[in-house]
Amino acid sequence: MLNQFSRTQLLLGQEGMEKLYRARVAVFGIGGVGGYTVEALARSGVGTLDLIDDDKVCLTNLNRQIFATRKTVGQYKVDVAQQRILEINPKAVVHTYKTFYAPQTAELFDFSQYDYVVDAIDTVTGKLELVEQAEKAGVPIISSMGAGNKLDPTAFEVADIYETSVCPLARVMRKELKKRGIEKLKVVYSKEPPMTPLDDMSISCRTNCICPPGTARKCTQRRQVPGSNAFVPSVVGLIIAGEVVKDLTGAGGTT
Repeated sequence: MLNQFSRTQLLLGQEGMEKLYRARVAVFGIGGVGGYTVEALARSGVGTLDLIDDDKVCLTNLNRQIFATRKTVGQYKVDVAQQRILEINPKAVVHTYKTFYAPQTAELFDFSQYDYVVDAIDTVTGKLELVEQAEKAGVPIISSMGAGNKLDPTAFEVADIYETSVCPLARVMRKELKKRGIEKLKVVYSKEPPMTPLDDMSISCRTNCICPPGTARKCTQRRQVPGSNAFVPSVVGLIIAGEVVKDLTGAGGTT
């Protein structure tokens, strides 16, 4: 029967679509990368999505985040994402958590209930904790490496963390994961050397913070506010979504 996922079913088949419908995917971080991942997973027919992010939409998010519009500024990202997902697929089940994921909040999540975990958060400590929890639960995870301060969306590729190079974040992750005895991690990364953003305080969030009221973690607390654009984080998010769909359905020879 013709439905909103019919074009996808032409590629994945009915069995593949049923696997997606039964799947529960957790996306940690609903920003420039994670937002596009969520969008693509919802449009692919993933039945249950868990969205984890404590941030609110800021005016400076409009240049790259799919859920950011003038209308949504000041709203929680997970709430905006949930509303959009249900407008795309009313049958989807969406769980939202206004939580900053870190070792201190890891106990709030039961990873054994997930079929896949997406790491689209910024902090190394959070990323490491996500990988460790997924490893313990035996749940597949894919992690986004550095997408800020880059201009070439065609340079991103999928690889194991131990096969990466150039990316500073990947270098730190390799070192720390090795200490923890974790032998593999699927990541999306780029060999493009990161640019140094302009040191222009007239347009810097560090001195002109416009975070919505109630924002827990303001840009004024960051050592450096990275430059960003509309076309790099989105590509990373879509690559991640593609890997999740292929792995869940077994399409393209992946498992």
